[in-house]
Amino acid sequence: MADWLEHSAQVEVPLSVETVWNLWADLEQMPNWMKWIESVEILANQPELSRWKLASGSFEFKWLSRILKETPYQIIQWESVDGLPNRGAIRFYDRKENGSIVKLTVGYKVPGILGWMDNLFLGQVVESTLQADMDRFRDYALQLNSSP
Repeated sequence: MADWLEHSAQVEVPLSVETVWNLWADLEQMPNWMKWIESVEILANQPELSRWKLASGSFEFKWLSRILKETPYQIIQWESVDGLPNRGAIRFYDRKENGSIVKLTVGYKVPGILGWMDNLFLGQVVESTLQADMDRFRDYALQLNSSP
């Protein structure tokens, strides 16, 4: 039986919680800041479902994800319903005039193809990638919202 691993990363963004929420809630834009996410497609007939493709080197994983909970400006929670087993949440904290904190938590079953890897090593790779993704999100949000 595969092990579940869970990782979190967060970033402070000097923008309103509404602004960061609106960027993150547009799931199809996620490849702009998430290194391993190659594509996200919202299903037209079921907007709570989305198809995901993760690619890194010679590895490629796909899954269908369902939004379990969505509270504007607070949380988006999901779980996969097909493909790579994963679940998680993105949380938004309003710091008023100091901007926002965005915290991502991701849990996943280690795919059999990666079963040979030490979970500690795999976890370190995933955590450093998630933190870099969160930093890219902050930079992306700032770039989109900078004054000309």
